[in-house]
Amino acid sequence: MAAVLQVLPRLARAPLRPLLSGGAVVRLASGMALAEQAQQLFESAVGAVLPGPMLHRALSLDPGGGQLKVRDRSFQLRQNLYLVGFGKAVLGMAAAAEELLGQHLVQGVISVPKGIRAAMEHAGKEEMLLKPHSRVQVFEGAEDNLPDRDALRAALAIRQLAESLTADDLLLVLISGGGSALLPAPIPPVTLEEKQTLTKLLAARGANIQELNTIRKALSQLKGGGLAQAAYPAQVVSLILSDVVGDPVEVIASGPTVASVHNVQDCLHILNRYGLRAALPRSVKTVLAQADSDPHGPHTCGHVLNVIIGSNALALAEAQRQAEALGYRAVVLSAAMQGDVKSIARFYGLLAQVAGAHVTPAGAGASAAEDEQLWELATELQLPNPQLKEALEAVVGAGGPICLLAGGEPTVQLQGSGKGGRNQELALRVGVELGRRPLGPVDVLFLSGGTDGQDGPTEAAGAWVMPELASQATAEGLDVGAFLSHNDSHTFFRCFRGGVHLLHTGLTGTNVMDAHLLFLRPR
Repeated sequence: MAAVLQVLPRLARAPLRPLLSGGAVVRLASGMALAEQAQQLFESAVGAVLPGPMLHRALSLDPGGGQLKVRDRSFQLRQNLYLVGFGKAVLGMAAAAEELLGQHLVQGVISVPKGIRAAMEHAGKEEMLLKPHSRVQVFEGAEDNLPDRDALRAALAIRQLAESLTADDLLLVLISGGGSALLPAPIPPVTLEEKQTLTKLLAARGANIQELNTIRKALSQLKGGGLAQAAYPAQVVSLILSDVVGDPVEVIASGPTVASVHNVQDCLHILNRYGLRAALPRSVKTVLAQADSDPHGPHTCGHVLNVIIGSNALALAEAQRQAEALGYRAVVLSAAMQGDVKSIARFYGLLAQVAGAHVTPAGAGASAAEDEQLWELATELQLPNPQLKEALEAVVGAGGPICLLAGGEPTVQLQGSGKGGRNQELALRVGVELGRRPLGPVDVLFLSGGTDGQDGPTEAAGAWVMPELASQATAEGLDVGAFLSHNDSHTFFRCFRGGVHLLHTGLTGTNVMDAHLLFLRPR
């Protein structure tokens, strides 16, 4: 069966292309046909946030007049355009930018993950690679997404370029997820090791991501608006691919082109809260004292235009359009699904049961208790009520197949040493939930995939499941509960039905968190 559907060998630019080539067209059973559509829609979501389409939506160039238009702003180009970038998707973004801007680009420096050029070459993704003799210098670093000496060298090269600019220049900044680890430049005399140690101590004592970012920014030359300040008085246009729920520009890559709203007193309050102020290295105390006595006060970023060019919401909107083109009533629930995968799996199981009760003529299958539980879980997961209400109303009036879409970044509580990622674990848990609920005469399928093409330390992007999963696994001698208890979802899906339920895309060159698709089709 695995040979029947090796999906998505390479993502194409076209949003909806056949996933099976001419000679490989196969008569698929109903469930497999639904799975093909699910994977097709996942591909369309990813296709909407690939570097090429994103850059061409955000930028337009008048070659004759040398005018660069970004949203409703225009910039005159006259051998004054420079580029810097940092993040997991920035290699492809830089390649697309250089292709679009051509000879107008004078010089560039980007910081990207270690090994990404070789991985893109191996995957045959030439469109994600800079051309020979490119004007953009590439630094690779931050192995395992941890700041290191290679990333520090890249950050210092980016700072040097920014500081060389004048009021006549324009700096194009490309930012994507992973940018924070790829742009480490502590304020001297703080060392990279001291900053990392302090961050780890705070995390170990329970500091949240906002608190960690506040400290990181205070000790950084480039974060918290530092890059924008280094580039002043040049104009700065920052194009941002968001991998953060809600798309807060001050959080993505720690906001290098966004003025920090925090001051030294905020930092000291955090350090006091976790009992670390007395144990601070002398270098950290020196930097905080210097910031406290800065006569200029906090800087602003009035010379910066920050633009979100790609996000989870944008990807889901494209999948919604394509689902409607295939005849589904499609509703986006939320682009901010977060929380433990166990709660989210239970939510999707309840949603399928409640929606299934309305999508079939019999109208049976969910009680008032299940309906109440669904709303309680939605509140717990902070899911906006209007979208859930709209989704259920759409189901009632659909009279045909339904596609409910959501996205975000769930979390997994690790309790075993298995292999997997949050998408595969979520899919497996949803499969179990669907199998234990009465769903009526309706085909149900759930897919969860990471838009970057990598779900945890595996070669899969995610997986898809149907209500029969648990019973079919038992027939194959697979104990789903045992795999889940060891966080070993990838091993399960590799064994289950020859691995056909795994979603394989390879590296996509983008990252806007995860996409979840729930299909209900009356039989």
